[in-house]
Amino acid sequence: MTLSFALPSDTSFPLHVIAQPDLESWLQKQSQHVQSWVAVNGFSAALGQTLLVPSASGAAEMTLAGYGTEEKRTRKRFPLAAAALSLPEGTYHIASGVPADQLEVECLGWLLAGYAFDHYASQTGGSAELVAPDGVDAARIEAMAQAEALTRDLVNTPASDMGPAQLHQAVEALAAEFGATCDAILGDALLDQNFPMIHTVGRAAEQAPRLIELNWGNSSPKLTLVGKGVCFDTGGLNLKPGASMGLMKKDMGGAANVLGLARMIMALDLPVQLRVLIPAVENAVAGNAFRPGDILTSRKGLTVEINNTDSEGRLVLADALTLADEGEPDLVISMATLTGAARVAVGPDLAPFYTDDETCALALSNAAVVSADPVWRMPFHTPYEAMIEPGIADLDNAPSGGFAGSITAALFLRRFVGSRRYIHFDIYAWQPSKEPGRSKGGLGQGPRAILNALPEMLGL
Repeated sequence: MTLSFALPSDTSFPLHVIAQPDLESWLQKQSQHVQSWVAVNGFSAALGQTLLVPSASGAAEMTLAGYGTEEKRTRKRFPLAAAALSLPEGTYHIASGVPADQLEVECLGWLLAGYAFDHYASQTGGSAELVAPDGVDAARIEAMAQAEALTRDLVNTPASDMGPAQLHQAVEALAAEFGATCDAILGDALLDQNFPMIHTVGRAAEQAPRLIELNWGNSSPKLTLVGKGVCFDTGGLNLKPGASMGLMKKDMGGAANVLGLARMIMALDLPVQLRVLIPAVENAVAGNAFRPGDILTSRKGLTVEINNTDSEGRLVLADALTLADEGEPDLVISMATLTGAARVAVGPDLAPFYTDDETCALALSNAAVVSADPVWRMPFHTPYEAMIEPGIADLDNAPSGGFAGSITAALFLRRFVGSRRYIHFDIYAWQPSKEPGRSKGGLGQGPRAILNALPEMLGL
């Protein structure tokens, strides 16, 4: 799997990308041979349709890719990737037809179409390679594609091979690749160093819970990323039903996404001081598992009543966010597969985010459009604060009633960040079915939008 552009070559095939409304005018400029070949083969320029056009002597002359109608394209994230998957093996260069303002996104989609999760069985990604068009930032697009592959691989790997220890190893490998440092606090050392909720959630598992930390760069401003690393979530003593447990290998999707974002930041050598914090645990069932009704004391000193052991992600994030706040960063971003309520609200395609900072909100919304990485702002609705205050403790980890579940979870996390500029993403990190540029399985949601918004959010 190579998610990078092909080297320029004299043998690359010219690829003409043709929208359906433009097919007739395009054909009028072609030879009679090309017009006849297109007609005989029934090429209509439908989205994803491809046609290899030979010369009169029989050698390949050009390739056509259907770009469909504007209405059809609005329903696909990466329209050109639909054609990339059906092209014969070879190297191609875009000769015409892709709008200038869509060129970088379409190139990214082409590279992402080459992804295949083949760790356990042979899989087929895209075999058609693309030469980077003139004027696009090839290094940036490649960095995005490679970061997405890292995220997908981490999420797709089953918990038998991606527990807290293996996630720790993945962070160490990423740190080594870019000259960053990686440290971790494991097991009972979490209690010694005052990370009680991370320890409590993960103590029943065979692999020790841990707080993993990556640091890179020494420039200002300071950016801290916090990712939920629940490598498998049984629900704890509030055991999930089987149907709800089947995808819980992806409950470390927040960690996978912040690592993908960190990889892009380091690969592009952005002028920031980057810190990544990942509380890595497995929420398991054993005699020492934490219980409903327990009251935990967090690193920040706030007490938390446990009304559901299946609302554990916010507990481990709380201790990590407190540490993040202590470092006085300029911006804190957390990412987590935190609530089913977020999926009910916006479905699997959109990445909901929360922030009180209007500059960050506008920058993310604008960046999402040009990044083909859709996000949606949700409200930190302060009147709902009372819903997370049970009376017996400072906070409730699972308010009853079933209303505003994603909002109350976000409000819970905000309590641990202090006065820092803060953005929280409640993501799904999973693609339910195969789409152009998006294989079924693990998915990056939000990192490209964040990357493109960072200059405005941090004044880079």
